[in-house]
Amino acid sequence: MLPTIGHLSLLFPRNHFIFTDSMNRERTGLRIEANATIKLAIPIVIGELAQMALHIIDSAMVGSINYKQLAAVALVINAINIPLVFGIGMTIAVSQMVSMANGRNDHRQVSHYLFNGFVLCSAMGVIISLALCFGTGILHHLGQDPDVVELAIPFMKLMSLSMIPMLMFMTLKQFTDGLEYTKTAMVLSLISLPLNVFINWLLVYGNWGAPRLELVGAGWGTLITRSLMFVVLAVVIFRHPIFRRYIAVRGSEWKLKARTWGELLHIGTASSLQLGMEAGAFAVSGLIIGTLGAVAQAAHQIALSLAAFTFMVSMGLAQAGSIRVSSAFGRKDWPLINVIGRSTILTALIYGVLCAIIFATMRQILPQIFNDNADVIALAATLLLFAAVFQISDATQAISAGLLRGIKDVKAPTVLIAIAYWVIGIPVGYFFAFPLKMGATGIWLGLITGLTFAAAFLVTRFLKMVKKEQTEIVKG
Repeated sequence: MLPTIGHLSLLFPRNHFIFTDSMNRERTGLRIEANATIKLAIPIVIGELAQMALHIIDSAMVGSINYKQLAAVALVINAINIPLVFGIGMTIAVSQMVSMANGRNDHRQVSHYLFNGFVLCSAMGVIISLALCFGTGILHHLGQDPDVVELAIPFMKLMSLSMIPMLMFMTLKQFTDGLEYTKTAMVLSLISLPLNVFINWLLVYGNWGAPRLELVGAGWGTLITRSLMFVVLAVVIFRHPIFRRYIAVRGSEWKLKARTWGELLHIGTASSLQLGMEAGAFAVSGLIIGTLGAVAQAAHQIALSLAAFTFMVSMGLAQAGSIRVSSAFGRKDWPLINVIGRSTILTALIYGVLCAIIFATMRQILPQIFNDNADVIALAATLLLFAAVFQISDATQAISAGLLRGIKDVKAPTVLIAIAYWVIGIPVGYFFAFPLKMGATGIWLGLITGLTFAAAFLVTRFLKMVKKEQTEIVKG
C-alpha cells in the first residue's frame, strides 16, 4: 500500500523540501542506509530460497516415481507448515537480542543470548517434533486418499525429526545474522542443495547399492542434510576467530536465566504469531477456494506460489532492516533508526512496484510454467493481477513488522495483524466470493484488503513511534 500524504510528511519532513542542500543530504543518507540494508539482506534471501528449494527437490525427485508420492509430499508439507513457522518465529528472537547487545558492543550479553536462545529453540524443536511424530494419525481424518496417507505417515515422521536440527541450525544462523555476518549461513544453505540431491539420488532410487526407499529416502535425505548443516555451522562458530570471541567469554554467561527466556519468548512468541496468522490466513483462503473446484484451486496455487517466491525477498529485507534497527536500538540511536526505517520502507515500496509490474505484464506467461490447462491458465492470469496489486502492501507490511520488532514493539503489531487478516481480510474475501458470487477473485480481493490494512497500520505505527522518540530527545 502506498503511504498517504500524512505518511509522506513523516518520511520527508517539510524543511527538507525547503532547503535543497538539506534535502540532498537526506537523500544521500537514505541511499546509503538502503544500500547497507540490501547488502545485508541478499545473503538472507538466497539462504531462504535455498531452504525452499529443499522441498522442491523432494517433490521433483519423488514425483518422478508416481503422482501419489508427490501428493504425499504436499500433504506432509501442508500439515507441518504452521508448527514449522512457529518454530522459526521463535528463532527470530535470537537475532533481535544478539543485535541489540552487539549494538552496545557487549560481547558477554551476545554470548548469553546465544546460549539461552539455543537451549530455548532446541527445546522448542524437540517439543514440536515429538508432537508431530505422535500426531501423524491426524492425516487419516483429513479426507485424503488412503494410499497417499499411508505413504505420508513415515515421511512425516522423518520430516518432523528433521525439524530439531533445522531449528538448531536456524538458531545459530540467527546468531550470525544478528552480528551481520549473513553470508556464513547462506554458503551452507547453498552447499546443502547438491548434498540433498546426492543423498536423495542414493536413497530414493537405490543407486550405488543403497536401498531403494523412494519417499522415505527423501525424508532421510532431508534429515541427514539438515543435521550436517547444523553440525558444520556449529563447528564454524566455535572455531572461526570472528565468532570465537563470543564463545571465549561463555563462562558465567552460559547459564539459563528466567529473565532472559522471558525476553526471548516476548519477541519470539509475537514473531511466531505474526508469521503464523499470515500463513494461516493464506491456508484458510486456499481451503475456501478449494470448495470452488479443481480449476480454482490449481489457479490459486499457481498465483500463490509465485507470490510466495517474491515474498522471500521481502522477508529478507524485513530481517535485515530489523537487525540493523535492533543494533541502533541497543545504542538508543533514534536518528539512525529513523533513517534506516524510512530507507527500508521506501525500498519495500520500490520492490513491490517492480514485482507488481512483472506480475501484471507476464500474467499470461508465468502460469504456463506450472500448467497447460487453458481454464487454469486463464484464471491464474486474472489472479496474478490481484497478486500484482498486493505485492506493494505485502512487502510494506512485512518490512514494517520487522522494523517494529527491531525496537521491541511486538504486542500491538500482533493485534493489528490479527485484525487485518482475520477480522477484515478473511471475512471480506468470503463476502466477495460467495454472497457477491465473485469466486476465487473475491477471496483475493479479501487478501488485498487485509494486507493493505496491515501495511497501513504497521507503517503508521513505526513512523509515529520514531517521531515521538525523536521529539522527546529534542525536548530532553
